[in-house]
Amino acid sequence: MTVLVDPPLWPRHGTVWGHLVSDTSYAELHDFAERAGIPRRAFDQDHYDVPAERWDDVVALGAEPVGTRDLVRRLRASGLRVTARERHPPAPPAGRPGHPARPTG
Repeated sequence: MTVLVDPPLWPRHGTVWGHLVSDTSYAELHDFAERAGIPRRAFDQDHYDVPAERWDDVVALGAEPVGTRDLVRRLRASGLRVTARERHPPAPPAGRPGHPARPTG
């Protein structure tokens, strides 16, 4: 079991956040987050957002602290990384659904 957590560096909602990932499986990640009391709503496609005040708790439960670059590198190597393109797929062309947009010029 390898669950990784990076330092809380990402500001949002009046605190800073780190990321909790698994380099093995989403099932492992969800199980760990549940045991840590991290709500499912904190899951963002390939990671859980962890507020700074919970960082020591997840480390005490066994998450391995790593730098942000190492976390991303290991997540990519695992095949579990959701790319920016997958997170934000291109919008469908304008026009009616199933029909291409008409040229305007």
